[in-house]
Amino acid sequence: MKKRLRQLFAPILKPLEAGEIGSHYKPSHRTILNVVGLLFLILASVSVIALFYTGELGALIPVFVFLGIGGLSLLVGMLGSDVAVSKMWGNR
Repeated sequence: MKKRLRQLFAPILKPLEAGEIGSHYKPSHRTILNVVGLLFLILASVSVIALFYTGELGALIPVFVFLGIGGLSLLVGMLGSDVAVSKMWGNR
């Protein structure tokens, strides 16, 4: 299953997986990336609720932003290699 999902999301994962693992990479970074992704998805859900409550189309902007950041974070955290996680954290 993971192999098929990696093939499906290869256009997103390939650029992040090119290069080397940063010198300060720790396995806990993957866990933190997953937690942050989940928090952003919760923020997207709250934004959807606010969208329905207010009826303002301007509330779509935070929905898309939080959904994109949360989805990418979870995608890299669950399916990405150590190099991709290191790049999400920054190689500093």
